[in-house]
Amino acid sequence: MKVRGKSVFFIVAAIVIIFAMMSLFGIDYVFGDRRDLYVKSAADIRWGIDIRGGVDATFSPPPEQENVTQENMGAAEELIKQRLVNLGITDNEVYTDFNKHRIIVRFPWKSDEADFDPEAAIKELGETAMLTFREGHEYEQVDEISIKPSGVTEENIILTGEDVDNASPGYDNSQDEFVVNLRLKGEGTRKFAEATGKLSAAEPKGTISIWMDDAMISYPSVNAHITDGNAVISGGFTQTEVQSLANKINSGSLPFKLETTSYNTIPSTLGSNALSAMMLAGIITYVFIAVFMVLMYRLPGAVSAITVLGHVTGSLAAISGFLFVFPSFTLTLPGIAGIILGLGMGVDANVLIFSRINEELGNGKSLRGAVDIGYKRGFTAVIDGNITVVIVAIILMGAFGPPDGTFAKLLNPVFFMFGPSTAGAIYSFGYTLVIGVIMNFIFSILASRLMLKSLIKFKVFQNLKFFRGIKKEGA
Repeated sequence: MKVRGKSVFFIVAAIVIIFAMMSLFGIDYVFGDRRDLYVKSAADIRWGIDIRGGVDATFSPPPEQENVTQENMGAAEELIKQRLVNLGITDNEVYTDFNKHRIIVRFPWKSDEADFDPEAAIKELGETAMLTFREGHEYEQVDEISIKPSGVTEENIILTGEDVDNASPGYDNSQDEFVVNLRLKGEGTRKFAEATGKLSAAEPKGTISIWMDDAMISYPSVNAHITDGNAVISGGFTQTEVQSLANKINSGSLPFKLETTSYNTIPSTLGSNALSAMMLAGIITYVFIAVFMVLMYRLPGAVSAITVLGHVTGSLAAISGFLFVFPSFTLTLPGIAGIILGLGMGVDANVLIFSRINEELGNGKSLRGAVDIGYKRGFTAVIDGNITVVIVAIILMGAFGPPDGTFAKLLNPVFFMFGPSTAGAIYSFGYTLVIGVIMNFIFSILASRLMLKSLIKFKVFQNLKFFRGIKKEGA
């Protein structure tokens, strides 16, 4: 039992260091011009417009286009947002001027910008959408982001955007739920009646998937044979979701192709050498923190130096997409501030706990008893501070995140009256704050405690000279 207890430090320290190296450098295999990426590295992080720069473009219908409606512009906006997602550009700003029929789009360079053609991306954003209704919802994964229809779904196209007359959000009073009302044109009515007759009679009932380009946006079950060209799409949607789905369907039947009326590249706010400077500053800061903690708290400070490394690289891993539970995320300047604040909370947690340990030692407690009491009582103060930070972060993510995001839905009863207010930079700050709190509990509390309790099992470390300002010896 004692041997196992002593080995815990080496096991935890090895895990933290290996994890840190993998987070920073990733794992890949290069053969010729082919690169197989198994674990993403810090180099794969997508940087925000404010750090790396990006693209600013304005789209409008053709000048000769008449009768452009607000519904047309809403559908066009949804089309551009979906295209940005398909391109893997998750940090973007899309604003629609309904009065002047303009859509303003801003997005950062991709992390592998050497292979990124912004002009081609801009051109693709303005293309009319390829909307299809297909039998079933079979698909295959093309890459980390993209999918494409396969099997029966690839072969059997039921409708295209030309068959759709209109899609509009509605409310079904009988079922007490939000729905999308779909109205089809003449030939579309015939084809839809044939397909729904077949699929509604199947056991189990079949589905019809709706695709915009190569993105599946919905796949409702067919519950009835529909012959009049008027269908209802339901599925427990929120009001925002049915509006979004209706806009996406309408974007596939837009009567015009968007034109790029202006296009500019945006220089980074920090300058071309900003990333290198930030990396150097981060390394210097880590060294200073590690030295400070060792000088102030000695043995516990050395443990803290290891956990701080895990804390920082863990935050980077959650942003790069290294951890499968967290999708890759765009890092902005406020996001970096969130990482720094989260790290500060982690160091502060160690300071609280180590100070409590020293106080207990000064009061005559045994070393093991002081460590137990220090973590137990220090944890209460740490958890109180971290919970308040999480609450603030969730509010920021709900108020300034995507309208269809988890926290936006959660806080919709509070923020619905203000309308959508997406601001990726503020959302990034909230996201990194939450990640920082999670890493705080994993490294600053759990890993730190495991390593320190393991070390004090060694006789050499039971001498209180390894703890700040305590001259008395013994454990």
